Amino acid sequence: MLWQTLFSFTNLVALIAWALLLFAPRRPLTYSAILYAGVGLLCLTYAVLLVLLIGKVVDPVALPGAAPFDISDYSIGGLRKLFLTDAGVVVGWTHYLAFDLFVGLWISRDADNKGFSRLAQAPILVLTYLAGPLGLVIWLAIRERRARAAARS
Repeated sequence: MLWQTLFSFTNLVALIAWALLLFAPRRPLTYSAILYAGVGLLCLTYAVLLVLLIGKVVDPVALPGAAPFDISDYSIGGLRKLFLTDAGVVVGWTHYLAFDLFVGLWISRDADNKGFSRLAQAPILVLTYLAGPLGLVIWLAIRERRARAAARS
């Protein structure tokens, strides 16, 4: 129950922040809300959960029959054991949500500075929300021409 609640909470925080990024006026207060109430809160949640998980303060709720994970086992097998727990999924997902939102915030600011319309930004931001690195690499390819042009002027 704890992990489902935390999973729902982090998804709600991210969804609200992404909605602000996509639809709210781009003003300093909006950017601050996304950065601190969105990215910052997700990062803080991640950090607290990770410390509680590593410190064995909370029950990770492993799948039935799953071997216990060892946080020092940074291998595919070790990470698989971690992600066979509810805690591992929630901590990992919170990590993704925080970083993807931070990248989305950077993309929106960079796109605004380079004169891209909000309509042109929207599909890239949605893709970044759904598949972070794919949205980022597409943005990097799209922005290149304007970035070079700005550097020459």
